[in-house]
Amino acid sequence: MVAMRHAIDRMIIILTRSPMRPSLAQSVGVCFALAIGASVVPAHAGQPVVVAVDGTLCDLTKTLAADAASVTCLIPPGGDPHSYRLKPSDRAVIAKSDLIFHIGFGLTPSATKLNSPGMVVAAGEIALPSYRGSDPHVWHDPVNSAGMIRVISNSLAPLLGDSDRSALHQRTAKAVAVFKALQAWQAKQFGSLPPAQRVMVTDHKTYSHLAERFGLVEIAMLDSHTTGGVLRPSSLKKITEEVKSSGAKTIFSPTAYPNKTLKRISKRTGLPISKTPLYGEGIAAGRNAVSTATINACTIVNGQGGTCDVTGANTINAEWSSIR
Repeated sequence: MVAMRHAIDRMIIILTRSPMRPSLAQSVGVCFALAIGASVVPAHAGQPVVVAVDGTLCDLTKTLAADAASVTCLIPPGGDPHSYRLKPSDRAVIAKSDLIFHIGFGLTPSATKLNSPGMVVAAGEIALPSYRGSDPHVWHDPVNSAGMIRVISNSLAPLLGDSDRSALHQRTAKAVAVFKALQAWQAKQFGSLPPAQRVMVTDHKTYSHLAERFGLVEIAMLDSHTTGGVLRPSSLKKITEEVKSSGAKTIFSPTAYPNKTLKRISKRTGLPISKTPLYGEGIAAGRNAVSTATINACTIVNGQGGTCDVTGANTINAEWSSIR
């Protein structure tokens, strides 16, 4: 078994030195390990130690692992994955981890500098091997989240005993089913809006995966019309013209307290800023991956003049919370 582990490690080193992205190379190493059918033993006795860098992956991983692994999450709800820096306590748990998950696609730059005895898996990159876009927030599409659930499950399975592995497979099936139900519910909510109102005006490009899945138009104002986030008079004029002609009824903010730039745009366009923020960088405080997704969908639908099915959302949220 030790020789097998060393063979896998050598394969990861070879792949990491190849021209492909290092995180993707490490991910391919995981696939290699699974393909040869190795029942990989954790780096130390007892429960496998698993680290999830990103907030959404944290919830997905904890739900799938249940009591079969010790899962530590690095970025707290509301944290910014783009600027996150590893703390000494993070490095301590990483140093003894058997498995680390992060989204990939450059979402968290510090995730490329992880030094772990276990495997580092870019779950998003494995789930979307053909994606070449610039938006790393892939989980906003429930189909992508279901894909990452499968990646997490396949990566965890070799670290578990037979009984825990069987239970993991059952939780995986339930988790995928919940995200399929979420996809159907979201499609119904966004589809209830008139085509001209299927618009979401935000500050930065964060929801392109959601928009593509459900036929929404995402207007990322600051990304489209500013350089370095500086709002010049000419930029404000262009933003005002685009937003006014878009069919938008609301401007969506990433925080409960909109910044001065959004307030200026709101005043210029005459559109209100949603009182409920969109949670674009992970899960909301006190929520999970599914309930955050339903909150975001309801915020968009209600803000664009529709009425969200809260009862249906609560049913899906309960199904996710019941997975054990």
